[in-house]
Amino acid sequence: MAHSPAMPSPVALPGISKIVAVGSGKGGVGKTTVAVNLAIALSKLGQRVGLIDADIYGPNVPLMMGSTQQPRVDQQNRIQPNLTHGIKTISIGYISPDDKPMMMRGPMLHQIIRQFLQQVDWGELDYLIVDLPPGTGDVVISLVQTVPLTGAVVVSTPSDVALQDARKALEMFGQVNVEVLGIIENMSHFTCPYCQKEIDIFSKGGAERTAQQFNVPFLGSIELVPAIREGGDHGMPVALAGPKSPQAAEFYAAAEKLMERAEAAAAASSDVIEIS
Repeated sequence: MAHSPAMPSPVALPGISKIVAVGSGKGGVGKTTVAVNLAIALSKLGQRVGLIDADIYGPNVPLMMGSTQQPRVDQQNRIQPNLTHGIKTISIGYISPDDKPMMMRGPMLHQIIRQFLQQVDWGELDYLIVDLPPGTGDVVISLVQTVPLTGAVVVSTPSDVALQDARKALEMFGQVNVEVLGIIENMSHFTCPYCQKEIDIFSKGGAERTAQQFNVPFLGSIELVPAIREGGDHGMPVALAGPKSPQAAEFYAAAEKLMERAEAAAAASSDVIEIS
């Protein structure tokens, strides 16, 4: 009977301390918005940060980061990431800009993800944030086969439909032995600018209940605020305003909790390596 080929072992990237994937079970929950603002908040909190846009079919990081510059390749055939708002970033959107769709099969996706991880000159980083595509498919598998992840963050809105898919993402990370560092509830509620009453457009609190159900940390709720959407549309994410900004404060609170969880996960992983 023929044996299936051995799965490739992930290899750590030199100079990169922690790699954190940001995922969701479905699209439309603001995953990239959260990933971008978390990356900027981490940077403003003193961390050296890189950001990979791993959503090959729908790359939104260039628009949200306000950068369309095509990366250059140096003499050692290393891709130089774009440096925007203090964050080193790479995206297929820099290479194939505008509205041209990317049409490719799984093996090509795997090759691109490996290039983004291994052929980009990331230098020394405290955090490499990977903005995953929606769903539980090829890109996630390629990622965990290529590098050891410190952990993952799952983003969901509080609606039952979104949470159903978020639970699939939680199960997926469990199946590939990636620790979930926490859940973030995005578009948690909306405050009426006229009466100041909170309106739960997509319900509220469902992500926190899911975190308790799965015994994973809850990193916080992000309010549905027009300024967050406007910042992403104009390449000036709200986290640039700093932790004292009312629109950005929740991202900074989530980033601080993420740092705490990631540090603990990285320390536990190094202890396991030393023991083995």
